Amino acid sequence: MIAPGGTIGILGGGQLGRMMAIAAAQMGYRCIAYTPDKDHVVGDVCHDVFVNRWEDTLAMAAFAQKCGVVTWEFENVPAAALGPVEALLAPHPRALETAQDRLNEKRFVERLGGRAAPFVAVSSRQELMDALERIGTPGILKTCRDGYDGKGQWRIATSRDAEGLSLPDAPCVYEGMVPFEAEFSVILARTATGTKAFWDSTANVHKDGMLHTSTLPAGDAVERHLGEARRLAGEVADALGYVGVLTLEFFATPQGPVFNEMAPRVHNSGHWTIEGAATSQFENHIRAICGLPLGDTRTVSPGVVMTNIVGKDADDAARWLDDPATHLHLYGKAKAREGRKMGHATQLVWDL
Repeated sequence: MIAPGGTIGILGGGQLGRMMAIAAAQMGYRCIAYTPDKDHVVGDVCHDVFVNRWEDTLAMAAFAQKCGVVTWEFENVPAAALGPVEALLAPHPRALETAQDRLNEKRFVERLGGRAAPFVAVSSRQELMDALERIGTPGILKTCRDGYDGKGQWRIATSRDAEGLSLPDAPCVYEGMVPFEAEFSVILARTATGTKAFWDSTANVHKDGMLHTSTLPAGDAVERHLGEARRLAGEVADALGYVGVLTLEFFATPQGPVFNEMAPRVHNSGHWTIEGAATSQFENHIRAICGLPLGDTRTVSPGVVMTNIVGKDADDAARWLDDPATHLHLYGKAKAREGRKMGHATQLVWDL
């Protein structure tokens, strides 16, 4: 167990790390972060920030010496750079290795009995055309690595779209589009001893490839699939020997839940838990990686709506506070670029 007063290392300098550090401070922990980005947002809430390249082994080793445990706030940390901190990592780096490659991730989930949208590996234009013939259109071409929030993705409505596409110089996967009734996430926390706790699953709406809202109650289209989706998420966590918060995203379809992707970390669709659950995803992640018992995950209000605040919408974000049941979170980012997540607002709904 890492007792309160100990130091937690966070790989990454974004808003997820910021909210993790806030939760950790509440329980008496100190946090330090490691990020190659000078434009980070963790400095306000961390005791120290190492701004160095991931490949700087001396800096990473010095960082590790200050930590009792190390975790990450995004999954694109290069696995090859983790040597100096590997013995301190929670979750285990096998979770990163699985989630960093979309093709490996889908195959891993299928081996556990999960169902993904039809997919084919693509590394050339001919393979893409073969994939279109095999799976059909519409579909989405995605880079196997590094894409998120709609980045590294190209929608293909017809074969003509593919002919005009400039293929990335990287392995890709082509996925057939799945007709769905709703999108939802299963978010769980797991301890080193295998104890698991699940939050209620929200119905998620995306806009321009990015999460826009997460809403509870999620409705029957989601709720009738939760048993099967939770079973799969639990099996994924057990197979990885996972410690911390894990997220699996699904499409709700008439044939059952279809796996979309996995995030081995706290997740945007769980931000509502800060005010909307007895214990937030951030607090339970810290509890799990430090060897503490998990907190209660029940929802505390009849309904919740979390809305992302993106780009210039942050300029008048204070308007959210006109509603006394709404809580505002801004991430401290200096520039409100188009498509950049600047914060979120969580409304607790007491009268449905």
